[in-house]
Amino acid sequence: MHQSKCIVCKCKLKVRQRRPVNKHLGKYLRKTFLIESSESDFICGKCSRPAYRQAPFPVLHQANLQNGGQESTCCAGSPPSVRLRVQAASKSHAYCFICKKPGPKLIVVPQQLRTEVFVKHNILITAHSRCCPCHLDFSLSQFHPDTFVNFKSMDDAFVNKTTITELLDTVREFAIKSSVKRMSFENIEYYSDIDLQNMTGLNKEQFLDFHSMLKEHIRETPARSKSTTTGIFLFKMKTGISNSLLATLFGISKSSVRRAIAAVRTMLMQNFVQHYLGFQHISRENVIDTHTRTLAQSLLAEKNDQVILVIDGTYIYIQKSANFQFQRRSYSVHKGRPLVKPMVIVTTTGYFVSILGPYFSDSKNNDASILNHILCNNIEEIKEWIKPNDVFVVDHGFRDSITLLSNMGIHAEMPAFINKGVKQMPTEDANTSRLVTKVIYLRMFSM
Repeated sequence: MHQSKCIVCKCKLKVRQRRPVNKHLGKYLRKTFLIESSESDFICGKCSRPAYRQAPFPVLHQANLQNGGQESTCCAGSPPSVRLRVQAASKSHAYCFICKKPGPKLIVVPQQLRTEVFVKHNILITAHSRCCPCHLDFSLSQFHPDTFVNFKSMDDAFVNKTTITELLDTVREFAIKSSVKRMSFENIEYYSDIDLQNMTGLNKEQFLDFHSMLKEHIRETPARSKSTTTGIFLFKMKTGISNSLLATLFGISKSSVRRAIAAVRTMLMQNFVQHYLGFQHISRENVIDTHTRTLAQSLLAEKNDQVILVIDGTYIYIQKSANFQFQRRSYSVHKGRPLVKPMVIVTTTGYFVSILGPYFSDSKNNDASILNHILCNNIEEIKEWIKPNDVFVVDHGFRDSITLLSNMGIHAEMPAFINKGVKQMPTEDANTSRLVTKVIYLRMFSM
C-alpha cells in the first residue's frame, strides 16, 4: 500500500492529514525551501501553517525606481521565511504569552529583557508579544525567577532576515556589555545567598526588603540603577573599603560612588532611623513591659514604673584625617589611633533605645563629660522622656556624672570603688558591685 509523505518534513501522513499542495503552497515551498512540487504532492498541517500565517511578499513598484535603477518596496521587512528550532512566544495582543490569560492590562516586554530571556532560556519573544505585569519585577527590571520554568511552546520560530539581523545585533551588544561590565546589583539572582551575604551582610530576601524601602526615595542615574545604589551602600558598610576601590569594582566614577552612599544615608536618616532609634521612637511603657528583664527589675528597681537603662560609650575607628584640627581632636592617646565616640543607651535586654553622637576622642570628651553634655543640652528631649527614680546602670567612667544624676532624681547604679589602703571591699560594696555587673553581663549576652 502506498503511504503518502509530507513533501517538507517527510513524515508519514494518514488520509485525514493529507493536504494537497495548491498554487499558493507551491509558491511558498519554491521560495522558502527551493522545493518544486506538483498537484499530486501532499503537505502536513504543521508545515503548511506558516505559509498562511506569513505576511504577503513585497511588491516591487517600477514607478519608484530612483537614481540609477535603485528599487524600493512597499514593505520594509522581508517575509518570515526562516525557521528556527527555538521556542517562540505568541504574537497576540489579546492574551499573555506566559499564562494565556486575556487582557486588557497587558504590557510590551522591553528589548533588553527579550534579549536576556533568549540568551538564558532560548525563548524568542518578539515586539508583538504581550504579557501580564505580574510576571515582571519592576524594582529589579526583570522577570520573576520561576516565570519560564514550565514554559512550553508548540510552534517553532519563523523569522525574517530583518529579525535575525536585529537579534544578532542585540545578542552581540549583550555579550559586549557582559564582558566589560563590572560588579552590579541589577540582577541579584546571579549571586548566591552566601555570596550576597559576604558582600552586603544581607541575603536575597533581606536585600529585596531593604531595597523596597529605599527605591521610592532614591533616583536612577545613567551610571547606576536603584538596586546598584543600594548595593554600593551596603557593600561600603560591610567591607569599609575606599571609594576609589568601589569605583573600580562597580565601573563608575568616584564621585558617583560618593553620591550613591550619601543618597542612601540621607534617606535612611530621614525615613528609617527615626522609626527604629531615638527616645521618640519608643515609649516608656513599652520599655518597661517588653524590654526589661525580670531579674534586673527585681535587683535594681523598687517600683514597677521605673525605667532601667544601661549607658556606655564605645569606639568607632576611623582613618587618619587630612584636616589637622580634626586629626588632633579625633586621635585617642588611650587607644593610639584616630576614633570617634558614640554614646550607646540600651535596655537590660540589649534593645537599642538611642545612640547619641559621635563625639571627638580627645581627653575632654570622657564618658562622664559626654553624658553631662547630653543631659544639660536635653538632646533628643531626653529630660521629657526620663522621670525621677529611673535607674541608669553605668561603669566607673561616669563617676563625675553621679552628682548631676542625683540632682535630677536618677538612681545611678555603678560598681563600688575600693578605698585607698584597703585590700578587699566590704561585703555590702562587693555585693552591690556584683548586682551591677550581673545586669551588665546579662545585657551583653542578650545582644
